[in-house]
Amino acid sequence: MKKLLPSGWLRILYILIAFIIQVSVLVLVFRFFRSQFAYFQLLSTTVSLLVVIHIIREDTNPSFKIPWIVINLSLPLLGGFAYLFYGNIRFLSRERGFIEELARRHRVLLPSNLDYLDELSRLDQQAAKQSMYLATKANAPLYRGTITRYFPSGEDFFQALLTDLETAERFIFLEYFIIRPGKMWDAIEDILVRKAAAGVDIRLLYDYFGCIVTLPSDFRFRLESLGIKVSAFNRKAIFFDARFNHRDHRKITVIDGNIGYTGGINLADEYINEEMRFGHWKDTAIRLEGDAVQSLSSQFLALWSYERKESEELESFIPSTTCNDDGFVQPFDDEPLGGERVGETAYKNLISRSVDYVYIMSPYLIIDNDMIRTMTDTAKSGVDVRILLPGIPDKPYVGILNRSYYEVLLRGGVRIYEYTPGFIHAKQFVSDDKIALVGTINLDYRSLVHHFENGVWMYASSSVLRIRDDFLKTLEASEEMTLENLRRRGLVYNILLSILRLFAPLM
Repeated sequence: MKKLLPSGWLRILYILIAFIIQVSVLVLVFRFFRSQFAYFQLLSTTVSLLVVIHIIREDTNPSFKIPWIVINLSLPLLGGFAYLFYGNIRFLSRERGFIEELARRHRVLLPSNLDYLDELSRLDQQAAKQSMYLATKANAPLYRGTITRYFPSGEDFFQALLTDLETAERFIFLEYFIIRPGKMWDAIEDILVRKAAAGVDIRLLYDYFGCIVTLPSDFRFRLESLGIKVSAFNRKAIFFDARFNHRDHRKITVIDGNIGYTGGINLADEYINEEMRFGHWKDTAIRLEGDAVQSLSSQFLALWSYERKESEELESFIPSTTCNDDGFVQPFDDEPLGGERVGETAYKNLISRSVDYVYIMSPYLIIDNDMIRTMTDTAKSGVDVRILLPGIPDKPYVGILNRSYYEVLLRGGVRIYEYTPGFIHAKQFVSDDKIALVGTINLDYRSLVHHFENGVWMYASSSVLRIRDDFLKTLEASEEMTLENLRRRGLVYNILLSILRLFAPLM
């Protein structure tokens, strides 16, 4: 099948035009009020002052408050209005409706799984407390009867995914942040088209801004014409809109309700090293088979319903097969609309409750003081805390930001490594040979605050030791960072780091 080249520049042009129109409106407003500038200045300053009071009173992290306060005090004419557009304010009824719908869907799954929480509590009370948080704050059931399989590379994931897609008989759900035509997506699309022709219900949800330069302009319409249901998340969010910050960063595949995938891997060739962008691309994923897959179906359907304004009950998409136990498995999601920072708290709980070690892979290290304290306090108590980051960052300024946190963490006893062959995109934690967490949640403000994310928490699953072993194997191709490395930085570099650190929550 002949594929069109990506024409995302048309979408960028559309957004640019919308941006120019909105800026033009602001300029006209300024010109209109120029003759009465004193009144306009008073209005703007009042708005900025009220915003600062709101920020101070808001129950959020000080690291997020400080840059907005600086902007509002330094630029009172624009700061207040900028916060109203981009400050993660949650006031739209549609968003509140989504939260209620998401909770309702997940609560349907919770009652039958309470016995598993009691069982885990008898085995390991510290692990049970982690699981209880996800159950109560993210409405995430704990499961048994689920087999897990860990993939240490995009190449392994890709081959398994193709095999599983070929088995679909009822439905396939796909939800991804980035899709790019190439070897990976073309092979997947060929299967989807054949399955749709055979009557399989195929649904694809992708993030509009994540794919803005990667997909052809006719992508959605062409797939719809082939019998595949397609939605682009947040396609109608205008530039001056609080929703603009919210991206669907999740990666989910569900096949017939029996098999599910998630992790860091998007559907583009760099994720399977068919395209070399930042050296060797290291990424990971987890495959679920059994009861826990219904939570992935629930996550997908909630966001699908939110975007399509269609409501379907989960009962039509529950697993039809039963699997042997492979430990405890708890898929969960994190969204930016309800105010609970689930992913961040899950990470902190896992770190602070570790006894022997906690190993972390992440592409980004842009964290607040609470996370720094959690890591360093845990390391100071004798726990082996290690973080593995890219040697070749995907964005130069992000590499600088990552390294701006090294000194405080190293002095606190945390060990930091950089993967010298290239870029690490995996987002996972493993602790004490018992617990692991694999998902889409980066250690940065966008993932922890603004994005729709998801992950899988596991206890005593066979994948836990495989995740540990993969981390240690990857360390062999990595360089450990030391305080001596950092002393080579000059004064100008350190000043740049301080400025970037201040505004990191807004990047």
